[in-house]
Amino acid sequence: MSALLEFKATSKRFSKRLDAVERLARTMGARVHEHTVHAVDKVSFSVNEREVVGLVGESGCGKSTLGRVACGLYSPSDGAVLYRGDPVAHINGARRPIQMIFQDPFASLNPRMRVADIIGEAPRVHGLVDAKQVEDYVAQLLKRVGLDAGFVRRYPHQFSGGQRARIGIARALAVKPEFLVCDEAVAALDVSIQAQVLNLFMDLRDQFQLTYLFISHDLGVVRHLSDRVVVMYLGRVVEIATTEALFARANHPYTIALLAEVPRIDRRRRTFVPIKGEIPSALAPPPGCHFHPRCPYAMRRCSVEVPALREIAPARWSACHLNDIAKVSQ
Repeated sequence: MSALLEFKATSKRFSKRLDAVERLARTMGARVHEHTVHAVDKVSFSVNEREVVGLVGESGCGKSTLGRVACGLYSPSDGAVLYRGDPVAHINGARRPIQMIFQDPFASLNPRMRVADIIGEAPRVHGLVDAKQVEDYVAQLLKRVGLDAGFVRRYPHQFSGGQRARIGIARALAVKPEFLVCDEAVAALDVSIQAQVLNLFMDLRDQFQLTYLFISHDLGVVRHLSDRVVVMYLGRVVEIATTEALFARANHPYTIALLAEVPRIDRRRRTFVPIKGEIPSALAPPPGCHFHPRCPYAMRRCSVEVPALREIAPARWSACHLNDIAKVSQ
């Protein structure tokens, strides 16, 4: 399959510059420095056409930031994001091939706008549909996502959480995209509604030939939906594998720890043991492997040398120094 979207050593940093008082304090000898958040650190992977790639990791690992960089909402600080070989920032024209579905289906909808305007504004502005046909166009999209066409005149507060999630999906589909970034798109929904929305995602994938980058902290959802899984930790990718291979035998210690705590019926009377320690601050990430302060297998090399993300088996990548030891022992 050909790569539709590519991250090439993509980094994103957020810096808070010193204000006037802080600058004055520094001139007088105070130890005041600019704060820089290393949200995404040299991430490289690709998403193939018609593929669903799950992006997982703990809160604060940079998943959502990477999704916004993919959409062009944030510009990368370093590296590049390519869509069909061209930088995402250079994509022009009426069609917007990459769209994002946001985490909170209520906060992402303008409470003062009716559904007809929420969904119909973008295709009207970009010339995809005539102003007189917007309401009919929106009604058709509502039917595609399982909602009544008569809802076009309603406001967001008149819907349930699941219905608002479907409106968000319809809005993303309105400009006829090829690639959807789904940022925790079902996290705020009840379990029964989650299943309905996940099935909708799969149906829409077949109907519109869509490609997904599906961001989630729920490994059960990712396992059900994804073809491949990318695991992030503190801004870096630590493992990439097919869904089947990753859940059958994870390689990176962080991935192993994540999968060990996924609730399963066959693990009754098992004591929950969380991953040791807390995720470090992105303001001052640890040197070497970011996971080494919490890793039970950490050695001195892990604290000084950044492990490279390299292919350890066909279609499988991992960033761990333990793979070098295993290779030598073979």
